[in-house]
Amino acid sequence: MISPHVHIPFRKLSEHLDLIREKALNLELYFAGDVLDSIALSDVQKTRELLDHNPSLSFHAPFMDLSPGAVDSLVREATMKRFNHILDVAEVLQPKAIVCHSGYEKWRYALKPDWWLEMSLLSWQSLNKRASDIGIKLAIENIFEDEPSNLKMLMEHMQSDNFGICFDTGHCNLFSKVRLEDWLTALNPYIIELHLHDNDKSSDQHLPVGEGNFEFGKFFHLLKNWDCIHTIEAHSPDQVMRSMKNIARFTGTVAGS
Repeated sequence: MISPHVHIPFRKLSEHLDLIREKALNLELYFAGDVLDSIALSDVQKTRELLDHNPSLSFHAPFMDLSPGAVDSLVREATMKRFNHILDVAEVLQPKAIVCHSGYEKWRYALKPDWWLEMSLLSWQSLNKRASDIGIKLAIENIFEDEPSNLKMLMEHMQSDNFGICFDTGHCNLFSKVRLEDWLTALNPYIIELHLHDNDKSSDQHLPVGEGNFEFGKFFHLLKNWDCIHTIEAHSPDQVMRSMKNIARFTGTVAGS
């Protein structure tokens, strides 16, 4: 049985807490930078007590303006501060994984991924050491990548079972210029989390699974690691429930409770 995590911004947790408890939902909590600035670890401990149904948790790290592969040392320093801040929170709530953005955009790095890779390794090796020490995996999400080679290169250089990929179906559908088979051939060995949402290729719509034109049937057929975290990235409770039903249809399993 697949029991997906449901993505929710931390600041909206109290708004949906009754539904979360009623449905016994597993969660991916998103911490924006301004949220990390405004909460104390005592607030995080209270959150743990509120989630008394003991859900499985994952986190989504802040990403706006951050660049773990930045050539500018001050930009990378700010990025490391943010990621270490969310690791402080993770020590209290103990998520299974933290999803982070790589910051790679091919035009920003003049089509030279080696520039990005060299600086990225300095960041991720340090962060992954700390994450591993507290028992939490790091998952790098595909965002603007139109093919998977830079992500595969990062995985090969990191060589860590604690460090992997969060494969985002919506971003792949929107930005990819290669076949879905090419993505999964390259990244299947490293996938530790999925972000499941859909679109019609016009924008990052975050539609319920199966309500755009991403090839979910093919995707689940090609997916090798079924034990990875399945996270629904929908924007309303109704869309979450529709996604759960459609995941069950595509996979032939019962999704959720």
